[in-house]
Amino acid sequence: MAPSFPTSLSRRRLLRACGVGIGLPWLEALTPREPATAAEPRAPLRLVAIETTMGLLPQYFFPEGSGHDYVPSPYLVPLEPFRDRLTVCSGLSHPDVDGGHAADIAFLTGAPHPASGSFRNTVSLDQFAAERLGAETRLPSLTLTVAAQGTTSLSFTRDGVLLPGERSPARLYRQMFLQGTPQETGEKIEALRTGRSVLDFVATGARRLDKNLPAADRERLDQYFTSVRDLEDRLQRAEVWEKRRRPRPKLPPPVENPEQELFTLLRLMGQMIRLALESDTTRLVTLLVNPAQWVPRAPGVVHETHALTHHGNRPEMIAELKRVEEMQFVILAELLAGLDGVREGSHSLLDGTMVLHGSCLGNANAHSNSRLPVLVAGGGFHHAGHLAFTDRDAPPLANLYVSLLQRLGVETDRFASSTGTLRGLEAA
Repeated sequence: MAPSFPTSLSRRRLLRACGVGIGLPWLEALTPREPATAAEPRAPLRLVAIETTMGLLPQYFFPEGSGHDYVPSPYLVPLEPFRDRLTVCSGLSHPDVDGGHAADIAFLTGAPHPASGSFRNTVSLDQFAAERLGAETRLPSLTLTVAAQGTTSLSFTRDGVLLPGERSPARLYRQMFLQGTPQETGEKIEALRTGRSVLDFVATGARRLDKNLPAADRERLDQYFTSVRDLEDRLQRAEVWEKRRRPRPKLPPPVENPEQELFTLLRLMGQMIRLALESDTTRLVTLLVNPAQWVPRAPGVVHETHALTHHGNRPEMIAELKRVEEMQFVILAELLAGLDGVREGSHSLLDGTMVLHGSCLGNANAHSNSRLPVLVAGGGFHHAGHLAFTDRDAPPLANLYVSLLQRLGVETDRFASSTGTLRGLEAA
């Protein structure tokens, strides 16, 4: 007879019962049920935040009309199958986030004046959520980068420290799914414990200074201790997860190729995102897309993307740039379709995943950081179609972030420059 699960069985209880826990995707039997009148258990909610750093041509992104009856722009045409699960926002920006391209590091933080010499970043949207939700999964968050070089990302800790982005889909696949030998696992656990020992040693030495320091230094030291405790917690959680079996992937590993082209790499990262969410390896993902130094493989494209963004209103350059940007939305539609194809009870993975897509530049040719192109798909919202704000009534972009955080279950009514939630976008 097949084993049956009690309806109150929790993920944590099952892991304890197995001695060595098993990393599992979302399962109905492992989800606490609502009272008997509820139709089905609730799957966890997730967030994917994507930024393309070179902006988008506004005339091809923003639709005509507002509400549900908008006329889709060329870039939104590939997303038409998801019209009822899509909200496009126009008129939003981060107050005081300026500096042209420098603003990409503030897209998820809203920290003001990123180009200034004294700039210090703040916590990003995903890490704000990870502080509260990250312990539920093997990886508190995934920080990914699609760029010709460098490991910059959208993710920053509470102290404003950059979390390097993973650029290799093959390496990411191994991290998520390939189990090491018992010896390799033991070595990783020992390394984690050694890291904690070093932190303990440094913190103990620093505490001896505490009583002899002036007030300002004591405050800095207190911030340091907070960072150490946070890192210790992460190391402890990492040790626990390292002992558990990794989930079985549903796709073969991608080929390791450091020379992969922009759109090929972007598609592979989309597949890795779907696998990460489907296996419940993480529920928070950021993806920075920097096409600047690529000549993408698209018909008629012969220039690097950065050069194309400084088109000077020349029609032939604009036409070339449009092909590059349009393909990014074709690939975004493929990601949404992939998420929508994974079932969780009577809903899809897309219904449980908020996909934020936007850019730090409203007009790359003018290096403008206002009127940012932003959309949100999925996540179980009552989607509004096109939320068209004017310069006079536009709320901060961070209001959208508060709405996303609250939808995730994070109890907060403030983030960065927010003044509340985004009016017009309501949870289902």
